[in-house]
Amino acid sequence: MKSKICTSAEAVARIRDGDTIATGGFVGVGFAEGLAIALEERFLAEGRPRGLTLVYAAGQGDGKGRGIDHLAHDGLVRRVIGGHWGLAPRLQRLALDNRIEGYNLPQGVITHLYRDIAAHKPAQISRVGLGTFVDPRRGGGKVNARTTDDLVEVFRYGGNDYLLYKTFPIHAGLIRGTTGDAEGNITMEREALTLEAQAIAMAVHNSGGLVIVQVERTAEVGALHPRQVKIPGVLVDCVVVAERPEHQMQTFGRQFDAGFAGSVRLPRAEMAPMAMGERKIAARRATMELREGDVVNLGIGCPEGVAAVASEEGVDESLLLTTEAGVIGGVPAGGLDFGAAVNAHAVIDQPNQFDFYDGGGLDAAVLGLAQADRQGNVNVSRFGSRLSGAGGFINISQNAGRVVFVGTFLAGGAKKFVREVEQVTFSAEVALQRGQPVLYVTERCVFRLAAGGLELIEIAPGLDLERDIAAHMEFRPPVSPQLRTMDARIFQAGPMGLVLGKPLE
Repeated sequence: MKSKICTSAEAVARIRDGDTIATGGFVGVGFAEGLAIALEERFLAEGRPRGLTLVYAAGQGDGKGRGIDHLAHDGLVRRVIGGHWGLAPRLQRLALDNRIEGYNLPQGVITHLYRDIAAHKPAQISRVGLGTFVDPRRGGGKVNARTTDDLVEVFRYGGNDYLLYKTFPIHAGLIRGTTGDAEGNITMEREALTLEAQAIAMAVHNSGGLVIVQVERTAEVGALHPRQVKIPGVLVDCVVVAERPEHQMQTFGRQFDAGFAGSVRLPRAEMAPMAMGERKIAARRATMELREGDVVNLGIGCPEGVAAVASEEGVDESLLLTTEAGVIGGVPAGGLDFGAAVNAHAVIDQPNQFDFYDGGGLDAAVLGLAQADRQGNVNVSRFGSRLSGAGGFINISQNAGRVVFVGTFLAGGAKKFVREVEQVTFSAEVALQRGQPVLYVTERCVFRLAAGGLELIEIAPGLDLERDIAAHMEFRPPVSPQLRTMDARIFQAGPMGLVLGKPLE
């Protein structure tokens, strides 16, 4: 059998004009940086390939040029279907300037589309996205005026509305593993996550396309243990050894961490207590909503403070933290290591994690509160000229047993509570139909989702409702007849004495 090992230039030379390509990765975890650079270099030297459609699930980049931003050149891509845009500012700019077609679909939906494409299903039917900007009645996930094709339709079945996400062939896949052999068998023993690599490979192979896998090293044929082979050689066309260490970083934050790979278990270390301030106050109040044994997803930003508060209060081991990237248990990482974790109980493929999430596996989700309106809708995906994208937010927020949105009351002095959000990333209407409990927690006050929209249920000690709350909102919220004062211990230095699921007293 002819060896499948080749250079990155030889591999990307086989990508044709007009191809649809899929890239794997989560921030920097599992992203084939060397292949993206090789494709960029070919385009800059030859002007080819042109008119590509790029498909990816999670955000892939560092906001400073790495990741899918290598493909952000006029003519190289004509259409992008992505789950999160915020980490690729140059690609984002092409879409905002109307120079390419752009779609933002839920991250979990895209990971599941890979499997549906592999199975030659005509579409994916899901409730994920109903009532949000992905719903065709609210825009269908299109991000600019240039984008006109409908990739999402409303589907009626059994008296209920669903969304139908259309499948399409994928002609090339750029994914990553650790070790590969000449027959194309790939293992992932030094990767922090397995992500959707296998699903992409199968989708591309069954579309008659080209599967390119970047690896750290090669092994002799027959040397790889079959139980460790994550991507079998039958799915792989090209195996490319990364030409530089920085092309094969475990995350965009570090070259390699044995703890992220699960090859060592690190001693448990208490997280450093958060400095007292608005973010800690909000995180403390949000943590009070969790219960012992909860399976939880924490978003980035303010929600990350919940992990620090839980550690300071000594209740972190009573929770099972997860990430949409596939981690179950352990201590999730942040920043450019986001998605990875140390001391994980298990690491599963990202499409499988979204099966778990979509089916109600999460007891609770603590997510960011960027903008909310009087109805209780939340926006985290689009702000004027900034296109962040939804990522896994829609899957997680729509399907968790209960949701706590947490953030500071103001954003650098700007109002977060507005009459109408710029884009609906979380639909209050859908949550009310489901009977889903929803809280909106800030350092000044707490709201809950009620039939009439946001209802004020708690206010911080010493604050005046008119001066400190209503004056800084674009609407006046109804006030609960049982309006309470937030527990004073949330605002004091030192541990609160928190017991999950019980009042502080």
